[in-house]
Amino acid sequence: MQQVNLGIIGGGTVGGGVFQAIQRNGELMASRLGIWLSVVKMAVRDMNKKRAVKIPKTILTTDWSAVVSHPDINLIVELMGGTNTAREVVLQALKLGKPVVTANKALLSAHGEELFDAAQKTGTNLYYEASVAGGIPIIKVLREGLIGNRITRLYGIVNGTCNYILTRMKLEGADLPQILADAQRLGYAEAEPSLDIDGCDAMHKTGILASLAHGFWVNPKQIYVEGIRGIRALDIQFAGQLGYTIKLLGIVKRNDSGPNGRACPPIQVSVYPALIPNTHVLASVNHVFNAIYVRGDIVGDTLYYGRGAGQDATASAVLSDLADAALDLKHETRSRIPPFVPHEREGAVLPIDAVICRYYLRLSVVDRPGTLARIAAILATAKIGISSVIQPEGHEGESVPLILMIHDASNAAMRKALRKIARLPVVRESPVMLRVESFD
Repeated sequence: MQQVNLGIIGGGTVGGGVFQAIQRNGELMASRLGIWLSVVKMAVRDMNKKRAVKIPKTILTTDWSAVVSHPDINLIVELMGGTNTAREVVLQALKLGKPVVTANKALLSAHGEELFDAAQKTGTNLYYEASVAGGIPIIKVLREGLIGNRITRLYGIVNGTCNYILTRMKLEGADLPQILADAQRLGYAEAEPSLDIDGCDAMHKTGILASLAHGFWVNPKQIYVEGIRGIRALDIQFAGQLGYTIKLLGIVKRNDSGPNGRACPPIQVSVYPALIPNTHVLASVNHVFNAIYVRGDIVGDTLYYGRGAGQDATASAVLSDLADAALDLKHETRSRIPPFVPHEREGAVLPIDAVICRYYLRLSVVDRPGTLARIAAILATAKIGISSVIQPEGHEGESVPLILMIHDASNAAMRKALRKIARLPVVRESPVMLRVESFD
């Protein structure tokens, strides 16, 4: 039986999980592939650190470069996280003609174009199934399963921390700080949670999916990102009364109604909390689970659901890439489908101001005659229509909540109108605006 020797860079949660998974199911994989996977060396920051997974000290080292250049190692697994050193690891391995498996979404988001170009020039493979949505094989779906489709819509719940927080806010009627503290205690959120709750993690993943779906590398600086910090229990409550659930979505939409004269219409690539109908399947994706809803012009609507993070889910995706890489090495071939094919030269991201959708608007206003009329007048001047109004009774104090559901309007028009509304003396707090996705 042929043997493939692995060098793993990173011995943390994911690295330890991959090592443990290989020990557990290595024989099963060998029986299916006809190839034995052997971990020769693992680079870690601290060899004396206590680890949840027992790793023989004989294979540990603190010198990642020695692992990459080791003459007996023919496949590198980058699981260290971060972008700077990880970029060096991947580029050095590719330069040496060694294929790389990575789970590093931040690395691919920041340097994906450069890394894929390096893989192409060196005739080497780069595998990255574990970079998005953990155990959900969404990269393979886009690269292989739906290769004959134009992807017209993609909506992803791709951050388990945010989904856990929003789920509990809905179930318990609590505000974000209380649920976040509990999520940190349970290990679902980091001590410094901004990467998750400000939408950056979801942005990395959404950018990778958008690039694969539409054939041009999406610059992360062009992705509109809005996290969940501004969501309050009131918003969850009113959304429920209106028949909606609030989820943080990564959104990739082909915008056929965009500027004329382009061979390729611009693509909306955004991350933001949105109201989605309770009747839609994504509304029932709860707690730490992820789901990606993809619409192809031939296949129609498809859904991919599962655990999007964690040691075992990510390890499962890494094992899938290891199997592909081992078979390619065995047959001395490149991957059947290149890691990324930049086939759409005129691809462009639609600016958020040009995006048109419906909106939920929550205002805190003084309860006096004429308040609604003044707000409606500003919206009417901007040619923005109101579809429904909720002004609940029973709220005490100087101000009361006023909920408006808004017809289709551009983001630019809404922003301009909201600036004027916020300056009204009857409006006591900054307006809260959330987008509404109907999946049409």
